[in-house]
Amino acid sequence: MHIQIQCCGIVLMMVLLFFYLRQKRIRLNTEKAFMRAFCLNLFCIILDVFSVIVIYQREWIPGWFVDFICKSYLVTLVGVALCSLLYICVDIYAGKEEYQKAVRRYEVITAVDAVLVYVLPIYYQFDEDGTTFLVTYGPSNLVAFWVAIAFLVVNFFLMKKERNKINPRRREAVLTWMVIWVCAAMLQYFYDGMLVLGYACSIGMVVLYLKLENPETNLDRQSGMFNHGALVQYVRQLYSEGRNFSVLAVIFDNALQKRMRPGQMQGVRMEMTEFFLGLPEVYVFKNAEDEILLVFENTDKAKAGMQSLSARFDEGWGNGRNCHIRPYWVHIPDAHVFKGVEDMLYLIRDIRQNSKDFSENPLIYVDKDKAEEMYYKKQTEQLILDAMEKDRIEVYYQPIYSTKERCFTSAEALVRIRDEAGEIVPPGIFIDVAEQNGMILRLGEMVFEKVCRFVKEHDIKRYGLHYIEINLSVVQCSYEQLAEDYINIMEKYGVPSSFINLEITESASMEAKRILLNNMKNLMDYGVKFSLDDFGTGQSNLNYIVDMPVDIVKFDRDMTNAYFENGKAKYVMDAAMHMVHGMDLEIVSEGIETKEQYEAMEGLGINYIQGYYFSKPLPERQFLEFIARNS
Repeated sequence: MHIQIQCCGIVLMMVLLFFYLRQKRIRLNTEKAFMRAFCLNLFCIILDVFSVIVIYQREWIPGWFVDFICKSYLVTLVGVALCSLLYICVDIYAGKEEYQKAVRRYEVITAVDAVLVYVLPIYYQFDEDGTTFLVTYGPSNLVAFWVAIAFLVVNFFLMKKERNKINPRRREAVLTWMVIWVCAAMLQYFYDGMLVLGYACSIGMVVLYLKLENPETNLDRQSGMFNHGALVQYVRQLYSEGRNFSVLAVIFDNALQKRMRPGQMQGVRMEMTEFFLGLPEVYVFKNAEDEILLVFENTDKAKAGMQSLSARFDEGWGNGRNCHIRPYWVHIPDAHVFKGVEDMLYLIRDIRQNSKDFSENPLIYVDKDKAEEMYYKKQTEQLILDAMEKDRIEVYYQPIYSTKERCFTSAEALVRIRDEAGEIVPPGIFIDVAEQNGMILRLGEMVFEKVCRFVKEHDIKRYGLHYIEINLSVVQCSYEQLAEDYINIMEKYGVPSSFINLEITESASMEAKRILLNNMKNLMDYGVKFSLDDFGTGQSNLNYIVDMPVDIVKFDRDMTNAYFENGKAKYVMDAAMHMVHGMDLEIVSEGIETKEQYEAMEGLGINYIQGYYFSKPLPERQFLEFIARNS
């Protein structure tokens, strides 16, 4: 009997099943589709072997039973082709209802085919001696094979049409499985007696297991928790099915862990891992080295899990419970405030990057309002990216008036962005976002290059302009290559360094201040001058005036307004002005909007005036026309 190859296939499938079942798994739809295909493939091979046995024993077995077993094998063969199609449909039809409709549609076709297979006759072919079974044939076979081929054709069509929806690895694995299956069918068709189709099915299952369905690929090997890839797949599935769930992110402070002894930290890690894995009714994912995400089925279970976690962390870890680690918590009671897993992970990452969110409370609740803020930020980020890629970055110039020379001698360059409709987006909308995500470096460089091009093309000296002021954010000041990049740009356009004045603000840390001083030294050696911007905001900048080698101090608009609105502020501003002048520095007063304000500042001895009293920020052409008209 030709059953040796099929028996090898059964053994191979059983070994595969052993390794598959002993691994921890997550309830993914692809896992269910794989197990359905696996079980049907195994049943198909068993029926293949059983059909050969009953054919050889046909003298002792009723003919109707022999036909029933052989036809059942044909039906499972069609089922195997159907399973390969449904396995792909898991990716194509992301919604649960859409997938169920597709399943029902193909199952009806399979049911009709099964009825025809059982009703139509089947025949058996033996060798010339009538002793060796070769193959079955007849109408029953034709119906089964043609429907199976139709399913394979539909599968090929869908993989090509919906290739963008299908996991590339899944597409490749299923395609390999189908090619093996078709080749085996053709081999069996042209060489009677070579019954290899069942074994080919088992090889296809091995391919799927190795490339996609090995549960170990979803596990973090160090901790045994599910990994980031499994998190994305599982949460994406929950969203597609519309199921309610809650998420709790546990974020650890690396600074605290670094203060612990290596051996102590390792033991605590193992203890915490065992505790997390022992939590009931929750999936635990290691999303990063210092971040664990827990996914609960509903809010009540999430609250209970939080209480259990909080109580356990309060007890302490390690020998004697003397190691206390205080993680940060991000709780998302209703994950459907987000559109998908990518948005949810984006917000958690954004909260981590802006650690000031944890300064007042180690527990942050994410509600609909918080999610809307995140979407607004993402939208703004995309706006900035599009503007930079499509050159919708513009520079406006606000004239600065010299009270000594009685004319406009400089201007401040201010960045503007146009949206797709051509409307100007105020800087208050995008500057903070650009600083938070680091895009301010590229944006600032583009602005600086546009200013250098403007200076080169229009020869600002003939307009009576001595220099152009350009703002630097704290992020830019902390960028070590700033001086080198800016010098290269000035050399590219042949702009004299004396035409450039960079405005700096107070740095956030000593390291940032060190980098800034290095950049300032290199740029000042090249001939660039500096101004201290926004004097009077936040902390007092008195120390900065002493420490920073600046030539100009700019009084903030709020400080200027306070001079006219608050009697005490007058004394503060008088003192600050005398102190700055005493250090032989010049002063720019920003935010001047009325004649009275202008005259008061001029009377105080302020060197430069900037504000709407003279002009709002203007595009290049209008700015040049203004300067030419008012010189």
